[in-house]
Amino acid sequence: MIDIHQLTKRFASHTAVDDISLRVSQGETLVLLGTSGCGKTTMLKMINRLIEPTSGSISVNGIDVRQQDGPTLRRRIGYVIQDGGLFPHYTIAEAIATVPKLLGWELAAIHERTHELITKLQLPETALTRYPAELSGGQRQRVGLARALAAKPPVVLMDEPFGALDPFTRRHVRRELFGLNELKETTVVLVTHDVNEALELADRIALMDKGRIVQVGAPEELMNHPVNEFVRDFLDERPQLRSN
Repeated sequence: MIDIHQLTKRFASHTAVDDISLRVSQGETLVLLGTSGCGKTTMLKMINRLIEPTSGSISVNGIDVRQQDGPTLRRRIGYVIQDGGLFPHYTIAEAIATVPKLLGWELAAIHERTHELITKLQLPETALTRYPAELSGGQRQRVGLARALAAKPPVVLMDEPFGALDPFTRRHVRRELFGLNELKETTVVLVTHDVNEALELADRIALMDKGRIVQVGAPEELMNHPVNEFVRDFLDERPQLRSN
């Protein structure tokens, strides 16, 4: 579904992403894991052209992302950030409908899809007329995911989507959301620095350091067969995660 080939991004003298090649299969959840500043968010934003690469290429479903202008591409790729990233002056119904409206959906189809999503995400009907400030953090994150899924995109990008939530709510919401059949059938690339989150959600983890991928594989592969001391130390700093 996503093919990244020799991707590099430089900001002046700093190389944020350094010659990365990676493939993400259809329906896979790939987690980009690493410390702050390792390049994972930069790489995520190059997939939907929020940031343009210095060199290399990215294809989504066999089409180079540069063949579409940025706004058109982003309407076809779901994007979720901390706290939902919702406009404060949009009602929840308006927020969820944003992309379908831009794509020219009929109002009846938008209404049906909106109600389908709030049911799946266990949001009350009364939430549709409310504003983000009137919702809890967990509810805002559900709305952010509903907005990202509204137009049924084949790919959803998530940048620290649960980072603004307290630990208890964070665990509950991510397990609930990733339990959705709809999300299981979607190709997801998720950025986090939380090892527990990566181990729980990922089909594969790409552990990054200084703009490069150090190791990529299934969670148990990284835990049981780290390729070097960096991988071992990064995971072993949180030994309690082995039992989760």
